[in-house]
Amino acid sequence: MAAPKLRAVKPGEKPRVKPLTIVEAVEAGDRLAEMVATHKRIAKAVQDEDTPARDLASLTRRQLEISKEIESLRRQLEEEAVQDADTSDEEWSEEAI
Repeated sequence: MAAPKLRAVKPGEKPRVKPLTIVEAVEAGDRLAEMVATHKRIAKAVQDEDTPARDLASLTRRQLEISKEIESLRRQLEEEAVQDADTSDEEWSEEAI
């Protein structure tokens, strides 16, 4: 199997990263990855025509709940990143050049 061709990431483009499975995310302690993997798993069940009709309502409801939880968790992580960012100015001198 040939290795994939590598290229530079374009400005504004996010690099593609293989998503963790539910088990991998739990083992890594990555709550967001766990929610995203669970979200994807439930979406597959909702999309599957063989999923029993009696299960669709609860799966769909949980799908929507997880969407809200992911959105909330991402917002929280973004806010924490902004708070943790070091925006202080450092002393500058020409001697540092």
